[in-house]
Amino acid sequence: MSLLASQTGHDLVTMGIPVVEKVLRTVGVYIGLVALLRLAGKRDLAQLNSFDLVVLLLLSNVVQNAVIGSDNSLVGGLIGAVVLVSINAVVVRVIARNTTLAVLLEGTETVLVRDGEMLHEDIRRLGLREEEVVTALHRQGASTLSEVRSAVLKPGGTIEVTLKQSDENATKGDVLRLEAKLDAFLARSGGSGGSGGST
Repeated sequence: MSLLASQTGHDLVTMGIPVVEKVLRTVGVYIGLVALLRLAGKRDLAQLNSFDLVVLLLLSNVVQNAVIGSDNSLVGGLIGAVVLVSINAVVVRVIARNTTLAVLLEGTETVLVRDGEMLHEDIRRLGLREEEVVTALHRQGASTLSEVRSAVLKPGGTIEVTLKQSDENATKGDVLRLEAKLDAFLARSGGSGGSGGST
């Protein structure tokens, strides 16, 4: 019993590999995965299908040993987690301030639809299916393709849709302005009708 407790305590605090190696492994895997996802393109981030989900689930398991090596300790795991979160926070902040680096790591936006016309070549190049693009258009308020002024795949993988002005949904401000005009019209109509009846 004491042997088991001693072994458990040993696994919790005694790391199987040096701290420097743990840090280097974690940083290396992070950089490798960022590069891999960048090469895979924005499509993988835009619409996850069942195949993409399987890959993402397996990916974490595949790189696990590359990160932890022979280290199963609690301390080693926490060090790896801290390094991973820290390097990601640094990268995100650097990208936010450096446009050139953002383009290099995230890519640029790609137009999928322009003035109601689907750009088939660009959609195929990204590995998207046209049905996925149409679904994204419907989710953002477009009933038909002809209503879309532009649909753009952003570097982060989201599809941003801009409707033509005549097809945009009315905002609360639009409704309030319309109500004010209607009230003014009715007030004028009522006033002229009343004066016309008295003459």
